[in-house]
Amino acid sequence: MDPFSLGYLGAGLGAGLAVLGAGLGIGRLAASALEGSARQPEASGDIRTTMIIAAALIEGAAFFGLIVCILMAIK
Repeated sequence: MDPFSLGYLGAGLGAGLAVLGAGLGIGRLAASALEGSARQPEASGDIRTTMIIAAALIEGAAFFGLIVCILMAIK
């Protein structure tokens, strides 16, 4: 096994972990936001805004991880 194939393997595993982590994070975020909206319906607008901002930050971190993995595969 040459070093290039190990790099591709590492990039693939890293990309999979980045996407898996982002999916789990957004799932937990949405579950908590829905639970909070169910408990306090009058605060659902604020909860939704906070959830969207947090989801964007999670997606940004996942995107950064994917870019690093793509760079690993290219180099």
